[in-house]
Amino acid sequence: MALTITPPSVLPLPHPDPDTRHPRLSLARIPVSATLAANETLDARRRRGEPVLPLAFGEAGLPAHRILRAALARAAGCNSYGPVAGHAALRQAAAGYWARRGLPTDAEAVVCGPGSKALLFGLMAAIGGDVAVTRPSWVSYAAQAALSGRKAHFVPGAGGVPDADQLARAVTAARAAGNPVRSVIVTLPDNPTGLLAPAAAVRDLCSVAEAYDLVIISDEIYRDLVHDPDAPFTSPAVISPERTVVTAGLSKNLALGGWRLGVARLPAGGFGRDLRDRLLGIGSEIWSAPAGPVQQAAALAFREPPELAERVALSRRLHGSVARAVGRRFAAAGAAVPAPQAAFYLYPDFSPLADVLLGRHGITSDEGLAAMLLHEYGVGVLPGSAFGEESGRLRLRVATAMLYGDTDAERDAALNSADPCSLPWIAASLARLEEVLADLTG
Repeated sequence: MALTITPPSVLPLPHPDPDTRHPRLSLARIPVSATLAANETLDARRRRGEPVLPLAFGEAGLPAHRILRAALARAAGCNSYGPVAGHAALRQAAAGYWARRGLPTDAEAVVCGPGSKALLFGLMAAIGGDVAVTRPSWVSYAAQAALSGRKAHFVPGAGGVPDADQLARAVTAARAAGNPVRSVIVTLPDNPTGLLAPAAAVRDLCSVAEAYDLVIISDEIYRDLVHDPDAPFTSPAVISPERTVVTAGLSKNLALGGWRLGVARLPAGGFGRDLRDRLLGIGSEIWSAPAGPVQQAAALAFREPPELAERVALSRRLHGSVARAVGRRFAAAGAAVPAPQAAFYLYPDFSPLADVLLGRHGITSDEGLAAMLLHEYGVGVLPGSAFGEESGRLRLRVATAMLYGDTDAERDAALNSADPCSLPWIAASLARLEEVLADLTG
């Protein structure tokens, strides 16, 4: 019996369903990062000629140093893919960077990527399992876990490090429920709070990691921006070197966020080599290799010549000065504000003003507070819930580095000023913040 094939043109068409006319996507949806979304909203207001006070986006707010610009220009012809792990000169320079900070490093243990963000995602995928993160913590950790098909388990903590006892309980409970937690991410110093966890907290974390066989991912991208350069800094890689991965980059200390260059320091030994192979396999399929010209300039940056060491020192001074000044304005308005210790972040808590905010504005949540500041006053901040805070809290993440000026000339002046808060454009922003907070809180 012969088979009859119906031509496609005469195949019966299903009755169109108005709800299924378009291709369907999966139920999982990762929104645009809260920091980037807030920045885009402020840009839109600025283009409309509306006044804005940008306190949401975690950009370092400074121009690229001239010697780095020159190095990037010289390397413009470097247009081949290069090795997935990064060029040898860059890996060697990054190894020296860590060695000068008490972490002897073999260049073979270094993997480079297009920003530490990509490396963190690759590490989560390579390690597998669920991940424990501090509450609060940077917005992308939980989002990246979800993109990897994993779950982020929030554990209360401080300064970017989860409380050790609560971490142990969370890991035990998750594993009992069939959700194996295999890694924990810490941020030293911390975004969103601008605080640095003490050595004791890091040691306790490492003890739990040893007991529960957890990989520690230590995000140390703000390490060079601790306001007090003599403050003790304890990396878990010193205490538990065999199970700690350290990530860093150039987006914060040298304000090169747009260059997208990050580095990861993997443990020595068999585990580290296996993790490196897995990470390189992932990188080869996602980013192939970091941008060649940027790698050449980054090698210079990680060698830390005197000009760049001075730039970082000036940046520390500027970040600390402006962050403290902004913190004083929030404290004067009645918010509880931990004194900033690093980078350009503050984490004011408006809980002491909860009755005032409810009575005057009907505000009952951090989202409502952030929305009012944005839409009524043009002040961009982020709600603590974007960083994993539980509902009902009135905490905000405030980033201060976009106050340094609108032009490179203004930013350079801020960088080189012994009293940047007295500069007219920064003083005006601080005065505007005072006005907004006074009006908000009555």
